[in-house]
Amino acid sequence: MAVPKSKITPSRRGMRRSHDSLAASSYHECPNCGETKRPHHVCGSCGFYGDREVVSQKVVLETQEAE
Repeated sequence: MAVPKSKITPSRRGMRRSHDSLAASSYHECPNCGETKRPHHVCGSCGFYGDREVVSQKVVLETQEAE
């Protein structure tokens, strides 16, 4: 069985764990409806991506009712 040769100091342990933290998600305002959305994603409330409609509002409502 493998056994460490010496104790890992708290500093070295912290340096190893420095990249494990989670970053907060960024949100932007939708230019069409003003709701917050993830950047480079289709807006969940209006279905627009940038300046054009990608998902029609009727399709979004039908899928929400089905659930």
